[in-house]
Amino acid sequence: MKQDTTSPPGENGAAEDEQSSGGERPLTVIIAFVANLLVAAAKTVAALITGSASMTAEAAHSWADTGNQIFLLIAERKSRRRRDRTHPMGYGREAYVWSMFAAFGLFTAGAVVSITHGIQQLLAPEPASDYGIAYAVLGVAFVLEGISFTQAFRQARAAGRERGTTTLESVSTTSNPTLRAVFAEDAAALIGLLIAFVGIFLHQVTGSPLPDAVGSILVGILLGVIAVILIDRNRRFLVGQAVSPELLAAVAKRLNGHAAIERITYLHLEYVGPERLYLVAAVDLKGDRREHVVAVALRAVERDIEDHERIEEAVLTLSTPDEPTLTVGE
Repeated sequence: MKQDTTSPPGENGAAEDEQSSGGERPLTVIIAFVANLLVAAAKTVAALITGSASMTAEAAHSWADTGNQIFLLIAERKSRRRRDRTHPMGYGREAYVWSMFAAFGLFTAGAVVSITHGIQQLLAPEPASDYGIAYAVLGVAFVLEGISFTQAFRQARAAGRERGTTTLESVSTTSNPTLRAVFAEDAAALIGLLIAFVGIFLHQVTGSPLPDAVGSILVGILLGVIAVILIDRNRRFLVGQAVSPELLAAVAKRLNGHAAIERITYLHLEYVGPERLYLVAAVDLKGDRREHVVAVALRAVERDIEDHERIEEAVLTLSTPDEPTLTVGE
């Protein structure tokens, strides 16, 4: 739509995905990767020194997150490839595949290991020591994870403002799986650190390893819940997540405003990747022209629509006179 190709395919940012976040997405993942790598190394050393079950669970958590960032970076890189003959709809869905791998990694390397270690500590408890080291590492980890979460939160909040939604709604519904994964994992990391702190503190105060072991299990359950949510969200986009009614209405309004379109009778939108849409519509062009002229005009309108950076491909067909005009968002 050449009249305004810089705005989203709806008005005032009503499109499902944020426009300004594209350049920030790799930065968000890179910051998370560096933070998780440093935190994972520090937690591992602290776990070996202190013998704390909660610290061991946190170390497993951070290593799982570090590995996940690699999957997310791969997702970013592969999903940005342009379409070719072998992939006429582009490679956008690669993002959901690799993000799914990351979620499975969080479940197995994070949740399963943490819960298993906690149960082992319940059955055969081991004494912990050097609590000061554990507290120091948890404090540093909280700062680093906080920096990473702040970047993800800032991106999600900006996207929410553009779409007219809250930050949490933006994270939940966005078609960008890497933003959702980093946001959820960093939030879980901060909560996990608080759980670990309480478990270690109660271990120190009571002398009983039970709170520490329970803390490890709780961290594992937290990671398992986050992983299942992320797996489900990626599954929905892979099998055909419907666009929101707001986005459908915004695109319909935009099509109706095209200079060559009289009305539309059918509109289908489908996600083919993060912030990428496949559009199919039946339209009635203005005027009464000969067949070959109409064919040329129809293709020209398709090219106009595909000029928008969010539209991967547009396919238009002509409406018949008896088809009712499409009404959405009313």
